[in-house]
Amino acid sequence: MKQPYRVAILGAASSGKTTLAQALSQRYGQPWVPEYLREFCDARQDVPVSADQFHIATTQVAREEALAAHGGRFLFCDTTPLMTAVYSIHYFGGIDEQLESLAASRRYDITLVCKPEFAWIPDGLHHEEEDVSGMIDSILLGELARRGIPYARISGALEARLQQVEQLLGV
Repeated sequence: MKQPYRVAILGAASSGKTTLAQALSQRYGQPWVPEYLREFCDARQDVPVSADQFHIATTQVAREEALAAHGGRFLFCDTTPLMTAVYSIHYFGGIDEQLESLAASRRYDITLVCKPEFAWIPDGLHHEEEDVSGMIDSILLGELARRGIPYARISGALEARLQQVEQLLGV
């Protein structure tokens, strides 16, 4: 069975990743992998600690692989282990060896980075009560550069974002 074209959708909180992933899934009738971190925080009623990061990333990957096993044209991934690594850098001062290895091993056909241009809304997934999107965005762009991962910056209202992705996917 042919593997789907994997689309990594990255970005800081409130950058529109989930909205974009859902809209792409609906537009193309293809699956999307929701961000496991949200479920993790809802179930624990707390934010993750450093020791949780590898579990969060491996669960995200397992869910991605389960959907990819069904084939299809596209698989829209609302975050990847790289975002978990970025948050680990910001909140915990670095990336542990297991998470680094996992993040380095994952390959996506295209990486989209949502520009943090929407009003930040606290969602309970963060350690502080202030907008850190600019810092997270900066760390993410630095990590993409350090790892040599090409990406497309996605911006604007949802319809503009969908049009940008459509052009990138050639559909």
